[in-house]
Amino acid sequence: MKTILHRADSRGKADHGWLKSFHTFSFSSYYDPERIHFGALRVLNDDTVAPGMGFGTHPHDNMEIISIPTYGDLEHKDSMGNTQVIRQGDVQVMSAGTGVTHSEKNKNHDKEVRFFQIWVFPNKKNIEPRYDQANFPEEAKHNKLLTVISPAGSNDGGVQIHQDAWFSLGKLDKGISLKYELKKKGNGVYAFVIEGKISVNGKQLHRRDGMGITESDELEIKADDNTEILLMEVPV
Repeated sequence: MKTILHRADSRGKADHGWLKSFHTFSFSSYYDPERIHFGALRVLNDDTVAPGMGFGTHPHDNMEIISIPTYGDLEHKDSMGNTQVIRQGDVQVMSAGTGVTHSEKNKNHDKEVRFFQIWVFPNKKNIEPRYDQANFPEEAKHNKLLTVISPAGSNDGGVQIHQDAWFSLGKLDKGISLKYELKKKGNGVYAFVIEGKISVNGKQLHRRDGMGITESDELEIKADDNTEILLMEVPV
């Protein structure tokens, strides 16, 4: 087993006034040659958007873009004609494919919105763009790891992307232990602590810490406190 540890306070930072963002991997003006990506996982941004503000219309192509809100309401509009609002408990996917434009705006004028913006390299280029979202109730994640992202064409649950990747969310009570078995040989897992404190294969991680694990077929997870965790299994 090999690991790479990224503590929360080592992430890149950006403060644009209306947007405060922490970058696990190189993004925009933050560049670290040692932190470009973890396999197919290219971007993991921890964003806070001020009331009534947001990302104006801008283009993407050939990227799987995933948004996971943790607080507030985020309004999505795109060139495919979709207008949707995502909230805590939702997971949104946009396959940019041949090209799409979109905007993401804080729907509310009296509270901020917080969400994770995640980009994954696709395994197919120049596909037809698509959009999807789904809600995952809190009880479905309680003391278990719930699949919220899976490969297109699979029957593994969640919303789908064009990559052999599986994302799982769990909300674990202190003292709970679980095992995660990798879905595909040769993949790695990037474990990210949303809240709390957890041990992954004996290594303790705190709030907003991340760790990439390769050359392992399974993970042993123990909640050292009430914890919310995101596991991202991707090709490496």
